[in-house]
Amino acid sequence: MSIELKINTRIAKIEILEKVGSKYKVLIDNREYNVDIEKVESGAYSILYKGQSINMEMIEGHTPNHYKVNTIENYYEIDVIDAATRYRSASKGHLSTGKNIISTPMPGKIVKIPVAEGDEVQEGQTIIVVSAMKMESEYKSPGIGTVKKIFVREGDAVEGQQPLVEIETV
Repeated sequence: MSIELKINTRIAKIEILEKVGSKYKVLIDNREYNVDIEKVESGAYSILYKGQSINMEMIEGHTPNHYKVNTIENYYEIDVIDAATRYRSASKGHLSTGKNIISTPMPGKIVKIPVAEGDEVQEGQTIIVVSAMKMESEYKSPGIGTVKKIFVREGDAVEGQQPLVEIETV
């Protein structure tokens, strides 16, 4: 299982390689660590690494997958960036001015394409609807523009990062 954590402004890739009881072998940014993690009470953990004990408090933040983490010496704002979070973020259609390619971060199925090539679109207008992970997500136009190219058809199965629609915004 692999996830990414946004720690303040840094992105860290974390993969759990092995778990035996409270002992974990993890890969963090391609470096292997052996740690012993014990939950001591709700939201409080004791981490043992190379003979050093680190006490950590995790407090749920104001949005899903957001946490405030305190140790004796440091404070961190952490966002868990898992596949579902990447999918939700991408489905909001935040793209810049110019030629924009709308894609989905994970495999899915094209449910609906309510626009055609050459159509003028308004900011926030639904461009394509994709079903993935038992959820339908609407991808919207990032601004006023024109549908330049539609790469898929309704009913198509698509891969993650596959181009779906190109929008040229003004």
